[in-house]
Order: sequence, then structure tokens, then C-alpha cells
Amino acid sequence: MVKKHLTVVISGGSAGLGKAIGLEAAKNGATVVFLARRRDKLRQAQAEATALSGHPAYAFPVDVGDPVAIEAAVDQIHETVGSVDVLVNAAGFGHFENAFDTDMRLVERMFRVNVLGVMYLTKLLGRDMAIRGQGQIINVASMAGKMATPKSAIYSATKSAVIGYSNGLRLELKPFGVHVTTVNPGPIATDFFKAAGALDYLATVSWLALDPDQLARRIVGTFDHPVREINAPRVMNLGAKLYTLFPGIGDWLAGGMLNKK
Repeated sequence: MVKKHLTVVISGGSAGLGKAIGLEAAKNGATVVFLARRRDKLRQAQAEATALSGHPAYAFPVDVGDPVAIEAAVDQIHETVGSVDVLVNAAGFGHFENAFDTDMRLVERMFRVNVLGVMYLTKLLGRDMAIRGQGQIINVASMAGKMATPKSAIYSATKSAVIGYSNGLRLELKPFGVHVTTVNPGPIATDFFKAAGALDYLATVSWLALDPDQLARRIVGTFDHPVREINAPRVMNLGAKLYTLFPGIGDWLAGGMLNKK
């Protein structure tokens, strides 16, 4: 539970896990700033968060795949809201297709949103945290970044990059009092898989699918605490550990039993 008033910025905040995190933070009294592309969804999230928190929430349309748009949004945040206590990088998308069949323009777009967008936002908002000697950066990666499966090579590569970036950043910012937390979820019951064209996959792994509201509560519970990682569900976290310890068996499982896309 959030113990003090915080200002929280969330990319990908108009829907899915990002919105769930924003509304949970608002329930705990935080001032929430939503960033996303869809203006109508943003306004809806803003209204819901304002009603929940008793504080005005904010919504700024931004494409996190566009560095110019990110800089403009950060300027708006500083001018309108001021200092940021927590940044949640939740924006991202997936596309599940064999690597050689995937259009390279889509590959570049996925890296711009899933990886470079995280880095741009983190750099622009994290500098002030380091100067103030407090703050938290939460990067939503994926279990796919720890254990790849067929048709997820590109998506897994983007999430592996987020995990590596977060691990290095955590060490760099620790002396400045800024916490870095990586969230590695398995499949979540949101529109992510609809956008990725993989609803059949979600159906086959429905027994593993995470509830976004429950996961959001767990994430918000880390606010202002030095939590290194959140990994869920537990069975996939165990699988990822075994994948590292026994890579041959891991490849056999990932290419067979877990190959559902």
C-alpha cells in the first residue's frame, strides 16, 4: 500500500496492465499521469483515476515509439505536474510470427516502442529522480525475455533487452537512492493477445493467464520499496529458472510443450 502521496507516470496507461496499475495507484491516493496514443481511452482512464484518488489525474497523448513526442510529453509533465516519484514503463506490443516471416518495419517498430521508448522515458524522467535522491522506475518486461518460444523471437528479444537494461540501470542508480524494479509477467488476460493476433494462444494457456488487477496490486505494493523483480506466475518463473540451469531441456520444452502460438 502506498504510504505517502506519490506522483506516478505510466506509459501504456490507457488499457490493460498499464491502466490497471494507474487505477490501483489512484485508489491509494496517488496522482496519476497516463501516457498512451488513444485519446478516448486516455480520457476515460483519467476520469476514473480522478474519481478514485480525489486528486486530479492527467493524460497526455504520446507515441512512445517517437522520441520527439516523448520529449514533448515529458516537458508537459514537468510544467503541469512537477516532479515524478514513480515511472512505470508499461507500453509495449507483441507480434507472434516466425522471425524470417516478420516484416522488418514491424521489427523496428517493436524495438522503438518496447525498448527505445523505455530508455527515452527513463532517461528524461529518471535524471530528476537521481538529482533529488529518490524515486522508482518500474519496467514491464516479460517471461518471454527469460525464456523464448517459437514465433516469439522478436518479441522475446525486445523484452530481454528491457531486462538487461533494467539490471544495469539498477546498479547505476542505487547510489542515488532510485529503485529499479523489473516486472516479468507471463500471459495476462488483456487485449494484448488480440492486438498481437494470438487469441488462440491465450485460450490454450488460459490456466496460466494472470489477472491484471491482481498483478497491478502487487506492482503498486512495491512503490517506494527496493524490490528487484516481480515474476509471475510462479510456475513460469520456475520454468525460467530451470531453463537457465538446464538449457537443453529448456529448449525441448519451449519448442514442444510451450510451443502453442
